[in-house]
Amino acid sequence: MTAFAEYDQFDGTALAKLVKDGKISATELCEEAIRRAENLNPKLNAIITPMYDYARNAAKHSRPDAPLCGVPFLLKDAHHALKGFAMSSGSELLKAFVPQYDAEIVSRFKKAGLVILGKTNTPEFKLAYVTEPKAFGPTRNPWNLDYSCGGSSGGSAASVAARIVPFASATDEGGSIRVPASYCGLFGLKPSRGRNPVGPNFDEEWNGMSCSHVVTRSVRDSAAILDAVSGLENGSPYGTIAPERPFIEEVKIEPRKLRIGFHTRSAYGREVHPECIKAVEQTCKLLESLGHDVEEAVPDYREEDVALNWTIIMIGNAAALVDKLIQGYGQSKVSRDLELSNYALYCIGRRLKALDFVKAKQRWRQLGIIMDKMLNKYDMMLTPTLGEPPVRVGSQQPSKADKRSMKLLSSSIGKIILSNRKLTYSILEELVQNTMKGQMPFTMIANITGQPAMSVPLYWSENGLPCGVQFIGRYGDEAKLLRLAGQLEKAQSWVDRKPMI
Repeated sequence: MTAFAEYDQFDGTALAKLVKDGKISATELCEEAIRRAENLNPKLNAIITPMYDYARNAAKHSRPDAPLCGVPFLLKDAHHALKGFAMSSGSELLKAFVPQYDAEIVSRFKKAGLVILGKTNTPEFKLAYVTEPKAFGPTRNPWNLDYSCGGSSGGSAASVAARIVPFASATDEGGSIRVPASYCGLFGLKPSRGRNPVGPNFDEEWNGMSCSHVVTRSVRDSAAILDAVSGLENGSPYGTIAPERPFIEEVKIEPRKLRIGFHTRSAYGREVHPECIKAVEQTCKLLESLGHDVEEAVPDYREEDVALNWTIIMIGNAAALVDKLIQGYGQSKVSRDLELSNYALYCIGRRLKALDFVKAKQRWRQLGIIMDKMLNKYDMMLTPTLGEPPVRVGSQQPSKADKRSMKLLSSSIGKIILSNRKLTYSILEELVQNTMKGQMPFTMIANITGQPAMSVPLYWSENGLPCGVQFIGRYGDEAKLLRLAGQLEKAQSWVDRKPMI
């Protein structure tokens, strides 16, 4: 079978049309994607579970009436369970875990006609903004292999940027769609809370901070998949506003004149990197050239406050997960196999009180009101996705001093230290500072409020690395974000930009 050299000139929507029109078969697409995966993955380490025979069989039995018939696809190896295939969640402990069910969103991916080629790398339990799990090693950025691809949906983003597949599944708890999209020059939409299914086993993962979707090269692909998979699921505690029309139609609609507020203020004790400020400034100029009103608007909250209250809920959920793993695997195996940083999070989390949890949730509500007031004044908010450009592989790993601290917290002495409430909070605040300032995310607020947000690839740094900008919209209003994204893509297209790999 000859190679389909033009494969990467088409987005997923266009590939599906080629299959439906009989110009190429789903099997031919599958073989081309496998060829690229086998060629590029040794350099990237993006795909950790190849499923090529499964994909070939799925391609042979693809249904022409499915909206995305025959399009090659990859699943993030966390949350997105596929019956009969290992789902490690990036952990050595769970390498042998094989789900006996499909996640609801995976069932919908399959019904849409997507051909699943494999599972992609992710940090352990999705608890990092870089994809460098001890269990599988780092995934590298196709734009420069010395740099990270971001996280936690890093393997998915690297695979899409490298043109192995046109899109891949992703999850977002604190930026895990938008951060790797920013790192890899992709479009990354985090839907509103309740828009896409997250069950059956994660109906309220991280108390509603978590959502699922994809990373894509084109805006219309993101919209097409949203049309295919969105909607209520059984038992979900959340729902959202039904769309007025299919999301893919929104991409074609010219947005009316928008009022957009922006800010690039410092965060986590650091100034925003000049390249990320330039990304926002150039985006503002582009928006104004398209007829939109743009003005600086500083929110009435601090990123540090958002991060602290996000972290309390995250650590509580992480501790509950580890406690469940201890029940299943035993204390000694869990403490041995888990990454040290995540075991230390468990030790902190189990010392927090219900009072801490409730207070954090109450602060969430206040933050939601603050954002709601801002978005009554503006159609959307614009920020950097991250406060600095992509970081080098390995640069975010704990230092020797950090490892000593983690070991101490995980010891019997740590139990005594963490029994002191003031010390626990002091450690927690230091943890937030040390973790967040390494990457300076502006993404967590949308996870707390449940609002839709997108990272758009409109800027590349002087050394050729992507720096995305983030737009946060009103709850349930993905349509307006998609309209603007479609306009920006048309005005300053990024789809044909290819990494050196």
